[in-house]
Amino acid sequence: MKKILVPTDFSDTAEHALKVAANLARKFNSEIYLLHMLELPLQLIDPVSGSNDQNLPESIFFMKLAHQRFGNLMKEPFLKDIKIHETVLFHQAFEGIIEVSEQYDCDIIIMGSHGASGFKEMFIGSNTEKVVRSAKIPVLVIKGKQEDFDIENFIFATDGEEAYKHTLEIAYDFSKMIAAKFHLLFINTPNKFLTSDEVRKRMDNFIANTKVEDYDLHICNDTNIERGILNFASKKDRSLIGISTHGRKGLAHFFNGSISEDLVHHAQMPLVTFKI
Repeated sequence: MKKILVPTDFSDTAEHALKVAANLARKFNSEIYLLHMLELPLQLIDPVSGSNDQNLPESIFFMKLAHQRFGNLMKEPFLKDIKIHETVLFHQAFEGIIEVSEQYDCDIIIMGSHGASGFKEMFIGSNTEKVVRSAKIPVLVIKGKQEDFDIENFIFATDGEEAYKHTLEIAYDFSKMIAAKFHLLFINTPNKFLTSDEVRKRMDNFIANTKVEDYDLHICNDTNIERGILNFASKKDRSLIGISTHGRKGLAHFFNGSISEDLVHHAQMPLVTFKI
C-alpha cells in the first residue's frame, strides 16, 4: 500500500477518511493523493461556450479557494511528515476519481460516509455507487470518526462462487497487512438454504489452491444476506467488512436496493470492496 487516494470536499466526513489514510500511510510509509473535484457549471469550464474569457476569473477564484483550503488542511498535526500530493481538478466527481486513481497507479481509495444518511455530502446521487463499481482497486469506506484504524476482525462475506476466488486472496492479503483475524462468512437464507455440510464443502472448494490458511469459517442463518452480514459483524469488536464486486452484476448482488441501504448506509463499521 504505497499510494492512497483520498477524495475530499473538506467536510468532517472527508476528514474522518483522511485520518484513517494518514494512519495507514504512517504504518506503511505510503503517499497520499488528496483529491478535490471542482464540479463547476459547464459554462465556466467549457471552451466552446462563447464566453470563456469572462468566466475565467470565476474559475480561477474557485481554484484559488480550493488551494487555500488545502493549505489549511496541510497544517493539521495528523498529516505532519506524510507526503501529500495535492490535486484539484475541474471534473465530475466519479470520472475524476477513477481517472486519478489510474493515472497515479494508486493502491486503494479511501472515502468517508455519513452512515445512515449515505454519501450525500461528498458524492451526490449515484457517484459513490459508480466508484465502487468501476474502481479497479479496493475502495475503503469509513463510517464516522475513527480514533485509530486498529482493526481486529476482517469479515469477508461470500457465497463461495468461483468468480470471487481472486478477490478472496486479495482480501486475505489485506487482512494480513492490517494484522486482523480473517473471518470467512457465509449467510444462509431461506430462499437459497444449504445444509452446514454443503456449505463447508463449498467453502473447502472455494479456498482450495489459494494462499488462505489461517481463517475462521462462520455459517449464519438469516432472513437475507445484508442483515446476516450486519448481525454477524455487530458481534465482533473492531471489525471491517469485506465484499467482492464485479461491475453491474456485483452491485446488483451487494449494493442495490436494501443491501445498499443496509451495508453502505446502516453499517456502523467500515467496509472495503474488492473488484473481481
